Amino acid sequence: MTKFKNTFQIESARLKEWDYSNPWWYYVTIDTKNHIHHFGKVENEKMILNDLGLIVESEWLKTKLLRTNVELDYFVVMPNHFHGIIIINGSEVETHRVRLQNKETNGDAFDASLRNVKNCLSDIIRGFKSAVTKRICESCDTRFSWQPRFYDRIIRNEKELYNIRKYIEQNPLKWELERDLPENIFNL
Repeated sequence: MTKFKNTFQIESARLKEWDYSNPWWYYVTIDTKNHIHHFGKVENEKMILNDLGLIVESEWLKTKLLRTNVELDYFVVMPNHFHGIIIINGSEVETHRVRLQNKETNGDAFDASLRNVKNCLSDIIRGFKSAVTKRICESCDTRFSWQPRFYDRIIRNEKELYNIRKYIEQNPLKWELERDLPENIFNL
């Protein structure tokens, strides 16, 4: 840990030499805070989503609608976590309104301009987590929150992609055997 302004900071888990807005395939795992089962239950080796789990699924699918440079691959919502494969196809250009201070009138104005938006993996996941949290809290479940971070893996080749897809697909099948093992929280 390093110190910033006399406060300890946790180092980023992201690779320092990698630009996470690069067009690539990424595997992510996001956990609920304290691994509380918010999203449903596994019955007969199948995930049964409750209303909160349906919100997670809906917001994940909405990600590709909101960001034209994103595609989604296999994913699964589990009782206390989420696994997904996300494909970033590069940055996108969007119209962005910038608020400018007008010194003469003490007011402000808007400047509409095109700017290149970097949709890095962290921004995408932050937006997803935020949208899910907002919708769940609006549905009167204010106890919900995510773990502050998420696990990611840069998918390096076809074999790894196949293994991750298989892991995601089989996650409900293995739930009863592996759900309480600490070493399985983030690992493939």
